[in-house]
Amino acid sequence: MAAVAQPAAAERRAKRGQGLPYWLVLPTLAYLALFFAWPTVQAFGLAFREDGNWTFDAFRTMKDDLRFGEAVKVTLLLIAVIVPVQFALAVAMALLVNARLRVRGLFLYVFLLPLAISDLAAGIVWASIFTERGYLNTILEKLHLIDTPVIWLNPQKLSLLLMAIVVAEIWRSTALIMIILVAGLQSIPKEFNEAAEVFGAGFWQRLRTVTLPMLKPSIQVALLLRIILAFEVFATVIAIAGEGTTVLAAEAYRWENTNMDENVAAAYASLILVLSVVSAALVLRLLRTKKEQLLR
Repeated sequence: MAAVAQPAAAERRAKRGQGLPYWLVLPTLAYLALFFAWPTVQAFGLAFREDGNWTFDAFRTMKDDLRFGEAVKVTLLLIAVIVPVQFALAVAMALLVNARLRVRGLFLYVFLLPLAISDLAAGIVWASIFTERGYLNTILEKLHLIDTPVIWLNPQKLSLLLMAIVVAEIWRSTALIMIILVAGLQSIPKEFNEAAEVFGAGFWQRLRTVTLPMLKPSIQVALLLRIILAFEVFATVIAIAGEGTTVLAAEAYRWENTNMDENVAAAYASLILVLSVVSAALVLRLLRTKKEQLLR
């Protein structure tokens, strides 16, 4: 009887253990539902409802807003410029940190410093650099590269404003991508690169055929995170450009706090969410790993 009872008890314990993973992810699911899913539902409710009625008036007002077209254009331009440049820099920084150098710890420390600064503080710092009497003009004048100060933050020259915002954003958040790529690089067995080197592959060939393909899951995560955060760029733009230009997140803030219209603000927030989800789907589609392709 004891011999029969032992397998039965073991089977019951195994069945209970099968549900353990679901219990472990339950706190995470509860957190996401409370702080992400429910606010998202509320935002869509504000965007589509007014005075208790379902309506598209908030989206019509958003579309007819004089700054809507500029906000969409500038947001997409910033993403198109910032993300590729940041990715290239982050790969170079990650390779440098992952290299067998004595000072790689110093490199990591220096690269991570901007992450300790908030978006607004970073924007204010770079705004002081690009002002007419800022550090950039002072250095250029001392090097005799310019005779008179250049007005970098000129509202009438969108290209200069975008350049200042791009530089500030790249300086502030490239380290975020680098951290993810460093973690991915450290998970790649050294034997693969060593074998490629034995067979005569140079640095660029190893990077193209060994490192980047095996780094694809980390690249996928890094691009997803950066693109989603790029749609939410706000404080840096306000600090540097002021009213000189605008982005979608800034327009959502303006309609909520200046125009006191939470419905249109929710419409802007909903548009940001939709664009983020579509962009994330494209990244997942274009950067599918071989395992994901086989599962499909």
